[in-house]
Amino acid sequence: MPTTDRLQLTILGGGGFRVPLVYGALLGEDSPIGRVVLHDVDHGRLAAIRRVLAAQAGSVPNPPVVEATTDLTEALTGADFVFSAIRVEGLAGRVVDERVALGEGVLGQETTGAGGVAYGLRTVPVATAIARRIALVAPSAWVINFTNPAGLVTEAMAGHLGDRVIGICDSPSALARRVVRALGDPAAARIEYAGLNHLGWLTGVRLGSENLLPRLLGDDGGVASFEEGRLFGAARLRELGAVPNEYLHYYYDTEETVRAELKAPETRGEFLLRQQEECYREMASDDPLRAWQAALRQRDATYMALEGLGERDDAEGGGYERIALALMMAIARDEPADLILNVRNRGTIAELDDDAVVEVPCRADSAGAHPYPGAVLPSHGVELVRRIKATERAVLTAAAEQSRAVAVRAMASHPLVDSVPVARRLIDGYVSRLPSLSYLR
Repeated sequence: MPTTDRLQLTILGGGGFRVPLVYGALLGEDSPIGRVVLHDVDHGRLAAIRRVLAAQAGSVPNPPVVEATTDLTEALTGADFVFSAIRVEGLAGRVVDERVALGEGVLGQETTGAGGVAYGLRTVPVATAIARRIALVAPSAWVINFTNPAGLVTEAMAGHLGDRVIGICDSPSALARRVVRALGDPAAARIEYAGLNHLGWLTGVRLGSENLLPRLLGDDGGVASFEEGRLFGAARLRELGAVPNEYLHYYYDTEETVRAELKAPETRGEFLLRQQEECYREMASDDPLRAWQAALRQRDATYMALEGLGERDDAEGGGYERIALALMMAIARDEPADLILNVRNRGTIAELDDDAVVEVPCRADSAGAHPYPGAVLPSHGVELVRRIKATERAVLTAAAEQSRAVAVRAMASHPLVDSVPVARRLIDGYVSRLPSLSYLR
């Protein structure tokens, strides 16, 4: 267990737009972090984010010291925690993910469908190299992975870091908060949730031996009071007997979603690329924090809107930074916390092998994250989870073997592609436009 005397947090992707969310969470009195080292390959973005963090610290007494470097080994040296939030080829790469897929009439979302496979193929080699470097330079560090596709990347890094890498995502925790709030915020309620990252279901809200979820699903007004209820509808939720993660919309309503994206004037990636280019320019002004905050509000309000879901009226500003802080507090100070995390399965979900990274409720403490036993997938979700895990494994194999043929197999195996000819054209398109995929032969 690390001591709490000025612990060091290294943030990989330290010039990223959401870094101020993490730093803001560290400004509270209880934060165990005394030093933050930002690492990025882009000097300009690092400088812009440092300006925002300095403004955030303002008059806060004894804020964490911030340093920045483009040297990975320097950044990792002395790290107690490593927060990984990289984006290989940046938002321009995401635009390619989306546009190549839509050109074939299939979904190009960054973690789901063809776009998610392409993102994984270019990210896994980089994440694996980073994991090897961490194992050499900072073997006692705990790695918190937010790099997407989060479950796949966490599994790739776990091959070198074991249980010292833990994946986080704000989506299932936000879902749980909304459902519990719709039930009237019962004290000591225990959440039952199972699946993979961006592919899970909330199956129960336990208060003692009673599952409160059926009561909520039977109440049309209660279902309409939270985002996923409005997205999926009360009838569908009652049929499922569970509340899906919002990303299941891409599987349940695929044709509708693709049609909406094809009609949209720009993809989500194009919107974010345009917005961030403007925002980083404005960060050079006298008020970089205000420029960043304005862009964040717009980003949150339009989350998933370009996929045809409309603007969110209950956006909660992310939330992953609170999960990251709670996880660091649990490890650094042995303050146990119940969190939904991406960890190795170890028998938790019966349908998957022990090394598969799954997204399930865990108890976090000084020894890491421990999944609660017996997470249960809804019967209607079992085959989908198996297929997506098989796709993830094929991506890992393609990256390890640098095999274009296996990459095609991975793409074709995804249920939202499900075609070898389409998969072959997709891989050809991605390789021709993404230099990071030139390793595929």
